[in-house]
Amino acid sequence: MSIDNKLKELGITLKAPPSPVANYIPIQQTGNLIYLSGQGPRNEKGEFITGKVGSDITPEEAYDLARNTAINLLSAMNAYLGSLDRVSKIVKVLGMVNSVQDFTDHPKVINGCSDLFVEVFGEKGKHARSAVGMGSLPNNMAVEIEIIVEIE
Repeated sequence: MSIDNKLKELGITLKAPPSPVANYIPIQQTGNLIYLSGQGPRNEKGEFITGKVGSDITPEEAYDLARNTAINLLSAMNAYLGSLDRVSKIVKVLGMVNSVQDFTDHPKVINGCSDLFVEVFGEKGKHARSAVGMGSLPNNMAVEIEIIVEIE
């Protein structure tokens, strides 16, 4: 099954990725690897979803925001590659959670991203990962995720 069909089956629609908010490029390619700059969760208007996990946002809501961020990463990849069928594997995920000091469930939050990648890509979606807590993130985003992907 093509990735486009898998996304339709999951009810996921990819949108045009937003422009960078600072002096960087969204994707850098070297050889058959692409490095995606950090993305965060956005609402329907394209605005960042903000707040601190553990005070403003529950862990369950943060899981959904990590999933939202994964969809944004898929949108950026699709725009760059022309087709997500070119993905050989998701190599590495770095998930950062804007959280209160005593919050410790960062891995459960970033599972929102990891679970989606496995749903979409199957075995190719399994990856190495770090999930860390941050005192703050740009624009007060609730989560920020960057990834490394091997492509054909």
